[in-house]
Amino acid sequence: MIQANQLSKSFGTQVLFEDVSFNMTRGEKVGLVGRNGSGKTTLFKIILGEEQPDGGEIIFPKNYSIGTLKQHLHFTEKTILAECSLALPKDAEFDTYKVEKMLHGLGFKTEDFERAPADFSGGYQIRLNLAKVLIGNPDCLLLDEPTNYLDIVSLRWLSRFLRTFPGEAIIITHDRAFMDSVTTHTMGIWRQRLVKIKGDSTKYHDQIVLEEEVYEKTRANTEKKRKELEEFVARFKAKASKAAQAQSRMKLLDKLPEMEALAMMASLDFEFHYRECPGKVLAEIKNVSFGYNPDNLLIKDLSFTVLRNDKIAIIGKNGKGKSTLLNLIAKELNPVKGDITGNVNLLMGHFGQTNIQRLSLENSIEEEISSADPTLGRERVRSICGVMMFSGDLAKKKIKVLSGGERARVLLGKLLAKPTNLLLLDEPTNHLDQDSVEALSQELRNYPGAVIVVTHSEGMLREVATKLVVFHHDRVEYFPQNYDDFLSKIGWEEEEQVKVEKPKVKLSREDQKKLRQEIILERSKELSPLKKKMEALEKEIVKMEGEASMIEEKILTSPNPEDLKRLGLLKKKIDDDFEQLTNVTTDHDGKFSVFEKRLSELEP
Repeated sequence: MIQANQLSKSFGTQVLFEDVSFNMTRGEKVGLVGRNGSGKTTLFKIILGEEQPDGGEIIFPKNYSIGTLKQHLHFTEKTILAECSLALPKDAEFDTYKVEKMLHGLGFKTEDFERAPADFSGGYQIRLNLAKVLIGNPDCLLLDEPTNYLDIVSLRWLSRFLRTFPGEAIIITHDRAFMDSVTTHTMGIWRQRLVKIKGDSTKYHDQIVLEEEVYEKTRANTEKKRKELEEFVARFKAKASKAAQAQSRMKLLDKLPEMEALAMMASLDFEFHYRECPGKVLAEIKNVSFGYNPDNLLIKDLSFTVLRNDKIAIIGKNGKGKSTLLNLIAKELNPVKGDITGNVNLLMGHFGQTNIQRLSLENSIEEEISSADPTLGRERVRSICGVMMFSGDLAKKKIKVLSGGERARVLLGKLLAKPTNLLLLDEPTNHLDQDSVEALSQELRNYPGAVIVVTHSEGMLREVATKLVVFHHDRVEYFPQNYDDFLSKIGWEEEEQVKVEKPKVKLSREDQKKLRQEIILERSKELSPLKKKMEALEKEIVKMEGEASMIEEKILTSPNPEDLKRLGLLKKKIDDDFEQLTNVTTDHDGKFSVFEKRLSELEP
């Protein structure tokens, strides 16, 4: 168990969080969310002892071990198998089969095991570090953006691994679908405070929105009451007959809490500069083949058509040719065979990982975005800078002083500035927070033109893509359906062995009916007490809210200590009941889903 008490951390005048507390019990998997710069990574460093809080403390059980994904690379062994075996616990130092299984899951082949760590790319070396963390079997895992260097197959494997991991885990990731597939709780840093709930990130964000709506309504009511009291005092404080009442109003006025209006939270707001393209077809890929080695083609005889509002995702394991295909369509590479032709009115916008290196280092952010379309006025350019979170003087910063994530945002800004009707996007979600990823996904779905995107995010695939280009089975093929259709009809070859289930025993109609009745009876027995509890809590909350409202009205005219005390007790009880109602509802919904699945698995 981890227990954090009243943690605070600031850098200069920037307050990241104040007096935040939380605890984690055995087996919890927590998704840590928050805007970029809100303090998520800093909180990780405090837990690891790499950063000291300004106030508060973290308490760990005795001999509690934490494993974390290090971004720096340092290897001492001659092979990756030997390197990863270093992480095996002392009582399992010869269990190299566990290492092999872990490496396979993270995308390494058997023939890779005897290769040196230095032979691999930076992304695969990060995977080696991840493998060493997982092999060490710590009590708690702290994973900061573990999805950045994993392909879709490895992501699905890691998701399964983390769900069955017996210890605790705290995960930071921009991939909400991945996080929600793993976590039992969500914890977020929001407006310098920390909120932790049981459930996924959608439930967390719904609670934040609800809390802010309640706060704003309460603030508006308080301000209304304040104004009424001030007007009464101003009118009658000089009149002897009303002096006592005016004095009473002044005391009540002093007791009203000061509630500041909530500041607007900055967020990315994408709107691409679409220019209509006459004609149905934007581009055609005809029998295209390509390889850096003629004897080992990455792409062979690929054909498909890009219609004017197609949303196509290119998916597959790393190193298979996804980015290469995008570069071929962008005319940055030439096929060794076949043709790629485009509509005469085609306007492409290309976001590629290598394109970030082409930003002019001596330009300011404003100058770089303006270069995408010199006809744009300065007001529009500054607006795009603001949308990409470079408002005011930040737009004057030089590209050379920006971080990798900030440069990626500049490149996206250039794409917003450029007139387009076909967007080519290579992993555009890296370096964005979850809110920004969702905003981008929504804009891509609504974009009137065509989109071709390389992504490992299953959330974005389901949100945006209606067609696929799939690298698998050592070939590439066009699949004119969505991702869930692909999984159900074809699936990833690495997971085919997992799909082999024990053959179901076919039940007779009478046996099916009997089993269905047993499940329904069991469901009723399990859920009825929870449903009654929910109804009782809801009824009690409504009753107490009605009483609280009456007391508030009474206090305005004749305040007394007993009413104030009763109001405070009521509000505390309402908050406690709401928390209890949330927990009971979560328990009810989870059990209901399990029973529904059992019923759906019965043959019709």
